[in-house]
Amino acid sequence: MKQRITMWASAGFLVALCWLLYASLRIVPISAAEPIVYTLARVTQPIVLASLYFHIGLRFYWVLLANAATYAFIGLIVETVRQAVRRSPLPGSPAAGNTACP
Repeated sequence: MKQRITMWASAGFLVALCWLLYASLRIVPISAAEPIVYTLARVTQPIVLASLYFHIGLRFYWVLLANAATYAFIGLIVETVRQAVRRSPLPGSPAAGNTACP
């Protein structure tokens, strides 16, 4: 499970890094980009969405770290739910105590 959460955190770091490269290669600010691009940037980087809401300016390295931490937290939730679902017996299976055949 640790490896999977590390993969989630790495994915968050890479997403933020790709947006950083995209934003630094643009001549105009990313806020002046197409609406779909701007929306996609805000959705894939939850820390940016929060910083815009609270009017907090963040340096790029804080965005990278916070995005990695956010994705790790989301990964922790997803992997915990995934393990719980995998361990619970399916309704009607012999492991559920239901041995009657239809």
